Amino acid sequence: MRRTRAAAVGAVTLSLVLTAAACGGGSPADGSGSGGGKTLTYWASNQGANLEVDKKVLQPELDRFEKETGIKVELEVIPWSDLLNRILTAATSGQGPDVLNIGNTWSASLQSTGALLPWDAKNFGAIGGKDRFVASALGSTGAPGQDPAAVPLYSMAYALYYNKKMFQDAGIAKPPATWDELIADGKKLGKDGKSALGVEGGNLAENIHQVFVLGKQHGADFFTPDGKADFTSDGAVAAVKQYVDLMAAHKIVAPGNAEYAQNQSLADFAKDRTAMVLWQTPGTTFEAQGMGADEWGVAPAPVASGTPGQGTGTNSMVAGINLAVFKNTKNREGALKFVKFMTGDTEQKTLNHAYGSIPPVKSAQQDPVFDTPTVTVLKQTLATSAAALPQVPEESQFETVVGTAVKELFADAAAGRPVTTESVRAKLDKAQQQMPKK
Repeated sequence: MRRTRAAAVGAVTLSLVLTAAACGGGSPADGSGSGGGKTLTYWASNQGANLEVDKKVLQPELDRFEKETGIKVELEVIPWSDLLNRILTAATSGQGPDVLNIGNTWSASLQSTGALLPWDAKNFGAIGGKDRFVASALGSTGAPGQDPAAVPLYSMAYALYYNKKMFQDAGIAKPPATWDELIADGKKLGKDGKSALGVEGGNLAENIHQVFVLGKQHGADFFTPDGKADFTSDGAVAAVKQYVDLMAAHKIVAPGNAEYAQNQSLADFAKDRTAMVLWQTPGTTFEAQGMGADEWGVAPAPVASGTPGQGTGTNSMVAGINLAVFKNTKNREGALKFVKFMTGDTEQKTLNHAYGSIPPVKSAQQDPVFDTPTVTVLKQTLATSAAALPQVPEESQFETVVGTAVKELFADAAAGRPVTTESVRAKLDKAQQQMPKK
Protein backbone atom coordinates (compact mmCIF):
# COMPACT_ATOMS: atom_id res chain seq x y z
CA MET A 1 0.00 0.00 0.00
CA ARG A 2 0.95 3.54 -0.56
CA ARG A 3 1.19 6.40 1.97
CA THR A 4 -0.43 4.08 4.50
CA ARG A 5 -3.76 5.58 5.38
CA ALA A 6 -6.23 4.08 7.87
CA ALA A 7 -7.78 0.96 6.36
CA ALA A 8 -10.91 0.67 8.47
CA VAL A 9 -13.22 -2.11 7.45
CA GLY A 10 -16.15 -0.50 9.28
CA ALA A 11 -19.48 -2.18 9.70
CA VAL A 12 -19.36 -4.17 6.46
CA THR A 13 -17.90 -7.58 7.23
CA LEU A 14 -16.30 -9.86 4.70
CA SER A 15 -18.73 -12.65 5.56
CA LEU A 16 -21.59 -10.37 4.54
CA VAL A 17 -19.77 -9.47 1.35
CA LEU A 18 -19.24 -13.14 0.52
CA THR A 19 -22.98 -13.73 0.77
CA ALA A 20 -23.97 -10.72 -1.30
CA ALA A 21 -21.22 -10.45 -3.90
CA ALA A 22 -22.89 -12.86 -6.27
CA CYS A 23 -25.99 -10.65 -6.40
CA GLY A 24 -26.45 -7.40 -8.27
CA GLY A 25 -25.70 -6.42 -11.81
CA GLY A 26 -22.48 -4.42 -11.97
CA SER A 27 -22.32 -1.09 -13.79
CA PRO A 28 -25.39 0.34 -15.51
CA ALA A 29 -26.08 -0.94 -19.03
CA ASP A 30 -27.52 2.26 -20.50
CA GLY A 31 -24.24 3.68 -21.74
CA SER A 32 -23.81 5.99 -18.75
CA GLY A 33 -21.48 3.56 -16.98
CA SER A 34 -19.65 0.83 -18.84
CA GLY A 35 -22.60 -0.80 -20.54
CA GLY A 36 -22.29 1.19 -23.75
CA GLY A 37 -18.86 -0.25 -24.40
CA LYS A 38 -17.31 3.19 -24.81
CA THR A 39 -17.07 4.21 -21.15
CA LEU A 40 -15.27 2.77 -18.14
CA THR A 41 -15.47 3.85 -14.51
CA TYR A 42 -12.15 3.87 -12.64
CA TRP A 43 -11.59 4.27 -8.91
CA ALA A 44 -8.02 5.42 -8.36
CA SER A 45 -6.34 5.56 -4.97
CA ASN A 46 -4.81 8.79 -3.67
CA GLN A 47 -1.12 8.49 -4.55
CA GLY A 48 -0.09 12.15 -4.78
CA ALA A 49 0.07 14.92 -2.21
CA ASN A 50 -3.71 15.40 -2.59
CA LEU A 51 -6.61 14.33 -4.79
CA GLU A 52 -6.11 17.20 -7.24
CA VAL A 53 -2.50 16.17 -7.84
CA ASP A 54 -3.71 12.69 -8.78
CA LYS A 55 -6.24 14.09 -11.22
CA LYS A 56 -3.53 16.18 -12.88
CA VAL A 57 -1.25 13.14 -13.14
CA LEU A 58 -3.88 10.66 -14.33
CA GLN A 59 -6.22 12.64 -16.61
CA PRO A 60 -3.72 13.21 -19.46
CA GLU A 61 -3.00 9.47 -19.51
CA LEU A 62 -6.71 8.61 -19.52
CA ASP A 63 -7.21 11.05 -22.38
CA ARG A 64 -4.45 9.27 -24.27
CA PHE A 65 -6.18 5.94 -23.67
CA GLU A 66 -9.43 7.38 -25.02
CA LYS A 67 -7.64 8.69 -28.12
CA GLU A 68 -6.09 5.27 -28.75
CA THR A 69 -9.16 3.13 -28.08
CA GLY A 70 -12.23 5.35 -28.24
CA ILE A 71 -13.06 4.34 -24.65
CA LYS A 72 -13.66 7.19 -22.20
CA VAL A 73 -12.58 6.63 -18.60
CA GLU A 74 -14.59 8.32 -15.87
CA LEU A 75 -12.10 8.92 -13.05
CA GLU A 76 -12.77 9.15 -9.33
CA VAL A 77 -9.81 9.49 -6.95
CA ILE A 78 -10.75 8.13 -3.53
CA PRO A 79 -8.91 8.89 -0.26
CA TRP A 80 -7.38 5.89 1.47
CA SER A 81 -9.53 6.52 4.53
CA ASP A 82 -12.62 5.72 2.42
CA LEU A 83 -11.37 3.31 -0.22
CA LEU A 84 -11.74 -0.08 1.47
CA ASN A 85 -15.22 0.66 2.77
CA ARG A 86 -16.25 1.89 -0.70
CA ILE A 87 -14.95 -1.31 -2.26
CA LEU A 88 -16.67 -3.56 0.28
CA THR A 89 -19.94 -1.70 -0.18
CA ALA A 90 -19.63 -2.06 -3.96
CA ALA A 91 -18.91 -5.76 -3.56
CA THR A 92 -21.98 -6.17 -1.36
CA SER A 93 -24.32 -4.38 -3.75
CA GLY A 94 -22.77 -5.70 -6.95
CA GLN A 95 -22.66 -2.08 -8.18
CA GLY A 96 -19.00 -1.17 -8.47
CA PRO A 97 -16.61 0.49 -10.88
CA ASP A 98 -15.22 -1.34 -13.87
CA VAL A 99 -11.58 -0.98 -12.78
CA LEU A 100 -10.20 -0.04 -9.37
CA ASN A 101 -7.00 0.38 -7.42
CA ILE A 102 -6.58 -1.68 -4.26
CA GLY A 103 -3.89 -1.71 -1.62
CA ASN A 104 -1.90 -4.88 -2.28
CA THR A 105 -2.31 -6.00 1.34
CA TRP A 106 -6.07 -6.31 0.74
CA SER A 107 -5.72 -8.67 -2.22
CA ALA A 108 -6.57 -11.94 -0.47
CA SER A 109 -9.36 -10.34 1.60
CA LEU A 110 -11.06 -8.89 -1.46
CA GLN A 111 -10.37 -12.06 -3.42
CA SER A 112 -12.40 -14.00 -0.86
CA THR A 113 -15.49 -11.87 -1.60
CA GLY A 114 -15.67 -13.14 -5.18
CA ALA A 115 -16.25 -9.57 -6.37
CA LEU A 116 -13.02 -9.24 -8.39
CA LEU A 117 -12.16 -10.80 -11.74
CA PRO A 118 -9.66 -13.66 -11.32
CA TRP A 119 -6.48 -13.24 -13.33
CA ASP A 120 -6.22 -16.64 -14.99
CA ALA A 121 -3.91 -17.45 -17.88
CA LYS A 122 -6.41 -16.12 -20.42
CA ASN A 123 -6.80 -12.75 -18.72
CA PHE A 124 -3.06 -12.40 -18.16
CA GLY A 125 -2.60 -13.24 -21.82
CA ALA A 126 -4.84 -10.31 -22.75
CA ILE A 127 -2.42 -7.89 -21.06
CA GLY A 128 0.85 -9.40 -22.28
CA GLY A 129 1.44 -12.27 -19.87
CA LYS A 130 2.13 -12.90 -16.21
CA ASP A 131 5.89 -13.14 -16.65
CA ARG A 132 6.12 -9.41 -17.38
CA PHE A 133 5.72 -8.70 -13.65
CA VAL A 134 8.31 -8.80 -10.88
CA ALA A 135 7.89 -11.89 -8.70
CA SER A 136 7.81 -10.01 -5.38
CA ALA A 137 4.95 -7.83 -6.64
CA LEU A 138 2.97 -10.86 -7.79
CA GLY A 139 3.38 -12.29 -4.29
CA SER A 140 0.89 -9.71 -2.98
CA THR A 141 -1.94 -10.27 -5.47
CA GLY A 142 -3.96 -12.94 -3.68
CA ALA A 143 -3.92 -16.17 -1.76
CA PRO A 144 -1.31 -18.78 -2.73
CA GLY A 145 -2.61 -21.46 -5.08
CA GLN A 146 -5.37 -19.26 -6.51
CA ASP A 147 -5.51 -17.07 -9.59
CA PRO A 148 -4.53 -13.53 -8.54
CA ALA A 149 -7.31 -11.07 -7.73
CA ALA A 150 -5.42 -8.14 -9.24
CA VAL A 151 -2.25 -7.21 -11.10
CA PRO A 152 0.56 -5.00 -9.76
CA LEU A 153 0.45 -1.32 -10.74
CA TYR A 154 2.86 0.58 -8.46
CA SER A 155 5.54 -1.01 -6.27
CA MET A 156 6.97 0.54 -3.11
CA ALA A 157 9.04 -0.29 -0.07
CA TYR A 158 9.73 1.34 3.26
CA ALA A 159 12.94 3.24 3.84
CA LEU A 160 14.33 5.68 6.39
CA TYR A 161 14.14 9.31 5.26
CA TYR A 162 16.31 11.76 7.17
CA ASN A 163 16.81 15.52 7.28
CA LYS A 164 20.40 16.20 6.21
CA LYS A 165 20.77 19.53 7.98
CA MET A 166 19.33 18.29 11.26
CA PHE A 167 21.75 15.35 11.16
CA GLN A 168 24.65 17.68 10.39
CA ASP A 169 23.70 20.08 13.19
CA ALA A 170 23.55 17.14 15.63
CA GLY A 171 26.99 15.92 14.54
CA ILE A 172 25.65 12.66 13.09
CA ALA A 173 27.69 11.58 10.09
CA LYS A 174 25.45 8.87 8.64
CA PRO A 175 21.90 7.54 9.03
CA PRO A 176 21.32 4.74 11.55
CA ALA A 177 21.38 1.16 10.29
CA THR A 178 20.09 -0.55 13.45
CA TRP A 179 17.37 0.24 15.96
CA ASP A 180 19.94 0.85 18.71
CA GLU A 181 21.66 3.39 16.49
CA LEU A 182 18.32 5.04 15.63
CA ILE A 183 17.46 5.42 19.31
CA ALA A 184 20.92 6.79 20.15
CA ASP A 185 20.76 9.25 17.26
CA GLY A 186 17.22 10.13 18.27
CA LYS A 187 18.41 11.30 21.69
CA LYS A 188 20.71 13.79 19.95
CA LEU A 189 18.13 14.95 17.43
CA GLY A 190 15.13 15.46 19.72
CA LYS A 191 15.99 18.87 21.15
CA ASP A 192 14.83 22.49 21.02
CA GLY A 193 11.21 21.54 20.45
CA LYS A 194 12.02 19.20 17.57
CA SER A 195 11.39 15.47 17.40
CA ALA A 196 13.67 12.70 16.25
CA LEU A 197 11.18 10.38 14.53
CA GLY A 198 7.70 10.85 13.15
CA VAL A 199 5.01 8.15 13.24
CA GLU A 200 1.29 8.00 12.44
CA GLY A 201 -0.01 6.40 15.63
CA GLY A 202 -3.65 6.91 14.67
CA ASN A 203 -3.23 5.29 11.26
CA LEU A 204 -4.28 1.64 11.46
CA ALA A 205 -2.60 0.46 8.28
CA GLU A 206 0.64 2.28 9.06
CA ASN A 207 0.67 0.65 12.48
CA ILE A 208 0.25 -2.78 10.89
CA HIS A 209 3.00 -2.24 8.34
CA GLN A 210 5.50 -1.26 11.02
CA VAL A 211 4.66 -3.97 13.54
CA PHE A 212 4.54 -6.63 10.81
CA VAL A 213 8.14 -5.80 9.85
CA LEU A 214 9.23 -5.74 13.49
CA GLY A 215 7.39 -9.02 13.96
CA LYS A 216 9.50 -10.58 11.21
CA GLN A 217 12.60 -9.26 12.97
CA HIS A 218 11.37 -11.03 16.14
CA GLY A 219 10.52 -14.23 14.27
CA ALA A 220 6.73 -13.70 14.36
CA ASP A 221 4.18 -13.62 11.50
CA PHE A 222 0.89 -12.75 13.31
CA PHE A 223 -0.71 -15.74 11.54
CA THR A 224 0.05 -19.45 11.77
CA PRO A 225 0.99 -21.35 8.58
CA ASP A 226 -2.63 -22.55 8.28
CA GLY A 227 -3.96 -18.98 8.47
CA LYS A 228 -5.08 -18.71 12.08
CA ALA A 229 -4.58 -15.45 13.99
CA ASP A 230 -1.54 -15.61 16.26
CA PHE A 231 -1.33 -12.14 17.77
CA THR A 232 -0.12 -13.00 21.26
CA SER A 233 3.08 -14.91 20.52
CA ASP A 234 6.15 -13.59 22.32
CA GLY A 235 7.53 -12.26 19.04
CA ALA A 236 4.34 -10.42 18.13
CA VAL A 237 4.08 -8.86 21.60
CA ALA A 238 7.74 -7.83 21.48
CA ALA A 239 7.27 -6.26 18.04
CA VAL A 240 4.32 -4.11 19.10
CA LYS A 241 6.02 -3.06 22.33
CA GLN A 242 9.21 -2.13 20.47
CA TYR A 243 7.27 0.12 18.12
CA VAL A 244 5.22 1.87 20.81
CA ASP A 245 8.29 2.19 23.05
CA LEU A 246 9.79 4.62 20.55
CA MET A 247 7.35 7.03 22.21
CA ALA A 248 6.65 5.37 25.56
CA ALA A 249 10.15 4.43 26.72
CA HIS A 250 12.72 6.11 24.47
CA LYS A 251 10.76 9.35 23.95
CA ILE A 252 12.12 9.98 20.47
CA VAL A 253 8.57 10.33 19.10
CA ALA A 254 6.47 13.31 20.17
CA PRO A 255 3.25 12.44 22.09
CA GLY A 256 1.16 14.31 19.53
CA ASN A 257 2.05 11.68 16.93
CA ALA A 258 -0.34 9.31 18.71
CA GLU A 259 -3.19 11.10 16.92
CA TYR A 260 -1.54 11.43 13.50
CA ALA A 261 -3.37 9.59 10.74
CA GLN A 262 -3.27 11.83 7.65
CA ASN A 263 0.42 12.26 6.75
CA GLN A 264 1.03 14.88 9.46
CA SER A 265 4.38 13.22 10.17
CA LEU A 266 5.44 13.99 6.59
CA ALA A 267 4.44 17.63 7.00
CA ASP A 268 6.47 17.83 10.23
CA PHE A 269 9.46 16.32 8.43
CA ALA A 270 9.19 18.69 5.48
CA LYS A 271 8.97 21.68 7.84
CA ASP A 272 12.12 20.66 9.78
CA ARG A 273 10.14 19.75 12.89
CA THR A 274 11.09 16.05 12.74
CA ALA A 275 14.41 14.54 11.71
CA MET A 276 13.36 11.09 10.46
CA VAL A 277 10.38 9.18 9.09
CA LEU A 278 9.91 5.57 7.99
CA TRP A 279 7.77 5.74 4.86
CA GLN A 280 7.01 4.62 1.35
CA THR A 281 8.17 6.98 -1.43
CA PRO A 282 7.16 10.31 0.17
CA GLY A 283 9.19 12.53 -2.18
CA THR A 284 6.21 14.11 -3.95
CA THR A 285 4.65 15.01 -0.60
CA PHE A 286 7.90 16.58 0.61
CA GLU A 287 8.03 18.61 -2.59
CA ALA A 288 4.42 19.73 -2.20
CA GLN A 289 5.30 20.87 1.33
CA GLY A 290 8.17 23.00 -0.02
CA MET A 291 11.09 20.70 0.86
CA GLY A 292 13.80 20.42 -1.78
CA ALA A 293 15.10 17.03 -2.91
CA ASP A 294 18.61 17.97 -1.77
CA GLU A 295 17.42 18.54 1.81
CA TRP A 296 16.67 14.92 2.62
CA GLY A 297 18.42 11.60 2.27
CA VAL A 298 17.27 8.00 2.20
CA ALA A 299 18.70 4.81 3.69
CA PRO A 300 17.44 1.26 4.26
CA ALA A 301 15.05 0.94 7.21
CA PRO A 302 16.75 -0.32 10.39
CA VAL A 303 17.21 -3.92 11.48
CA ALA A 304 18.12 -5.34 14.87
CA SER A 305 21.71 -6.06 13.85
CA GLY A 306 23.79 -6.80 10.80
CA THR A 307 22.43 -5.95 7.38
CA PRO A 308 18.95 -6.24 5.82
CA GLY A 309 17.99 -9.59 4.34
CA GLN A 310 15.43 -12.34 4.72
CA GLY A 311 13.82 -13.57 7.95
CA THR A 312 14.95 -11.49 10.92
CA GLY A 313 16.71 -9.17 8.46
CA THR A 314 13.39 -8.10 6.92
CA ASN A 315 13.10 -4.31 6.93
CA SER A 316 10.00 -3.62 4.83
CA MET A 317 6.70 -5.11 3.81
CA VAL A 318 6.15 -5.50 0.06
CA ALA A 319 4.22 -2.29 -0.46
CA GLY A 320 2.28 -1.30 -3.51
CA ILE A 321 -0.95 -0.75 -5.39
CA ASN A 322 -2.71 -3.38 -7.47
CA LEU A 323 -5.16 -2.90 -10.31
CA ALA A 324 -8.34 -4.98 -10.24
CA VAL A 325 -11.37 -5.45 -12.47
CA PHE A 326 -14.83 -5.63 -10.91
CA LYS A 327 -16.23 -9.03 -11.84
CA ASN A 328 -19.68 -7.62 -12.64
CA THR A 329 -18.39 -5.17 -15.25
CA LYS A 330 -20.50 -5.01 -18.40
CA ASN A 331 -17.38 -4.07 -20.38
CA ARG A 332 -14.80 -6.73 -19.59
CA GLU A 333 -13.07 -6.31 -22.93
CA GLY A 334 -12.65 -2.58 -22.38
CA ALA A 335 -11.51 -3.13 -18.80
CA LEU A 336 -8.82 -5.55 -19.94
CA LYS A 337 -7.68 -3.05 -22.55
CA PHE A 338 -7.38 -0.42 -19.83
CA VAL A 339 -5.37 -2.72 -17.55
CA LYS A 340 -3.08 -3.54 -20.48
CA PHE A 341 -2.63 0.19 -21.10
CA MET A 342 -1.89 1.02 -17.46
CA THR A 343 0.61 -1.83 -17.13
CA GLY A 344 2.29 -1.15 -20.46
CA ASP A 345 5.87 0.09 -20.43
CA THR A 346 5.02 3.68 -21.38
CA GLU A 347 2.42 4.21 -18.65
CA GLN A 348 4.46 2.31 -16.10
CA LYS A 349 7.39 4.66 -16.65
CA THR A 350 5.21 7.79 -16.70
CA LEU A 351 3.06 7.06 -13.65
CA ASN A 352 5.67 5.46 -11.40
CA HIS A 353 8.09 8.29 -12.16
CA ALA A 354 5.39 10.85 -11.31
CA TYR A 355 4.65 9.17 -7.98
CA GLY A 356 8.21 8.23 -7.05
CA SER A 357 7.30 4.53 -7.00
CA ILE A 358 8.83 1.58 -8.84
CA PRO A 359 7.34 -0.17 -11.87
CA PRO A 360 6.39 -3.77 -11.06
CA VAL A 361 6.82 -4.50 -14.78
CA LYS A 362 10.34 -5.82 -15.36
CA SER A 363 11.08 -4.05 -18.64
CA ALA A 364 9.84 -0.66 -17.39
CA GLN A 365 11.82 -0.98 -14.17
CA GLN A 366 15.06 -1.09 -16.19
CA ASP A 367 14.55 2.44 -17.51
CA PRO A 368 17.40 4.81 -16.42
CA VAL A 369 14.88 7.18 -14.82
CA PHE A 370 14.58 4.64 -11.99
CA ASP A 371 18.31 4.55 -11.30
CA THR A 372 18.32 7.44 -8.82
CA PRO A 373 19.89 6.86 -5.37
CA THR A 374 16.48 6.94 -3.70
CA VAL A 375 14.83 4.45 -6.04
CA THR A 376 17.89 2.22 -5.93
CA VAL A 377 17.44 1.81 -2.15
CA LEU A 378 13.81 0.86 -2.67
CA LYS A 379 14.54 -1.58 -5.49
CA GLN A 380 17.24 -3.25 -3.41
CA THR A 381 14.86 -3.54 -0.47
CA LEU A 382 12.12 -5.11 -2.58
CA ALA A 383 14.59 -7.53 -4.13
CA THR A 384 16.36 -8.67 -0.98
CA SER A 385 14.73 -7.74 2.34
CA ALA A 386 10.97 -7.16 1.95
CA ALA A 387 8.22 -9.61 2.88
CA ALA A 388 4.58 -9.74 1.79
CA LEU A 389 1.93 -9.35 4.46
CA PRO A 390 -0.03 -12.57 5.06
CA GLN A 391 -2.16 -13.32 2.02
CA VAL A 392 -5.15 -14.56 4.02
CA PRO A 393 -8.83 -13.58 3.74
CA GLU A 394 -8.74 -12.07 7.24
CA GLU A 395 -5.90 -9.66 6.48
CA SER A 396 -8.15 -6.59 6.39
CA GLN A 397 -9.63 -7.48 9.79
CA PHE A 398 -6.06 -7.92 11.05
CA GLU A 399 -5.29 -4.36 9.95
CA THR A 400 -8.34 -3.10 11.80
CA VAL A 401 -8.15 -4.93 15.12
CA VAL A 402 -4.37 -4.99 15.62
CA GLY A 403 -3.98 -1.53 14.09
CA THR A 404 -6.52 -0.29 16.63
CA ALA A 405 -4.69 -2.02 19.48
CA VAL A 406 -1.46 -0.24 18.51
CA LYS A 407 -3.36 3.06 18.24
CA GLU A 408 -4.71 2.59 21.77
CA LEU A 409 -1.24 1.79 23.07
CA PHE A 410 0.14 4.97 21.51
CA ALA A 411 -2.69 6.87 23.20
CA ASP A 412 -1.60 5.34 26.52
CA ALA A 413 2.00 6.36 25.88
CA ALA A 414 0.99 9.91 24.95
CA ALA A 415 -1.04 10.20 28.16
CA GLY A 416 1.85 8.94 30.28
CA ARG A 417 0.20 5.63 31.11
CA PRO A 418 2.63 2.69 31.33
CA VAL A 419 3.04 0.44 28.30
CA THR A 420 4.16 -2.94 29.63
CA THR A 421 4.54 -6.37 28.12
CA GLU A 422 1.40 -7.37 30.01
CA SER A 423 -0.65 -4.43 28.72
CA VAL A 424 0.51 -5.07 25.15
CA ARG A 425 -0.38 -8.75 25.39
CA ALA A 426 -3.81 -7.88 26.80
CA LYS A 427 -4.54 -5.52 23.90
CA LEU A 428 -3.43 -8.12 21.37
CA ASP A 429 -5.44 -10.84 23.06
CA LYS A 430 -8.54 -8.65 22.84
CA ALA A 431 -7.77 -8.06 19.15
CA GLN A 432 -7.41 -11.78 18.53
CA GLN A 433 -10.78 -12.45 20.12
CA GLN A 434 -12.36 -10.12 17.53
CA MET A 435 -11.08 -12.19 14.61
CA PRO A 436 -13.30 -14.78 12.85
CA LYS A 437 -13.02 -18.23 14.38
CA LYS A 438 -11.64 -21.03 12.22
